[in-house]
Amino acid sequence: MPSTPRNDSPGSARHSPRTRSAVADARCVSATGGHPAGCWSTVETDGHGLEFVLTAPVRDKHLADLLAMTAYYHANHQLELEHSLPIGEPWLPGSHCDHLLISLPYLHGPDLEHCPLPDGHARILWALPVTAAEMPNRREHGHEALEQLFDEHAVTPTDPRRPSAA
Repeated sequence: MPSTPRNDSPGSARHSPRTRSAVADARCVSATGGHPAGCWSTVETDGHGLEFVLTAPVRDKHLADLLAMTAYYHANHQLELEHSLPIGEPWLPGSHCDHLLISLPYLHGPDLEHCPLPDGHARILWALPVTAAEMPNRREHGHEALEQLFDEHAVTPTDPRRPSAA
């Protein structure tokens, strides 16, 4: 069943020095291997939290800043699955992707989405870099239609120089 298109949250999520201080208790983990990833811990309520994973082909401090910005934005706008946010600049140099689409963590397998914790659990969602040109398609046709478009165009989501699928 197609999902209902969601409106983008207002404003830009562009990071700033005060962004990190606003999420001072957040933690960043960097993993290496097939898909280097950062995971930024965000809002927790009654032992249940929401975290974001960002997958990139390089290690870059800017990616931790981008996840901190996402956590800050989430704290103010309550991001959910299928939401998006403008980031005000390319996610990596040379990229056309200047938005993040909150999606299931497909690259990491279904077991990553739900992470049990001693006193609760964390849900981990993927902050998927997308282009501004792809956002109208998602609003008009829905999240699943955009993901199908990515499949049809064989989009490599970790490629910062990937062309827009729209």
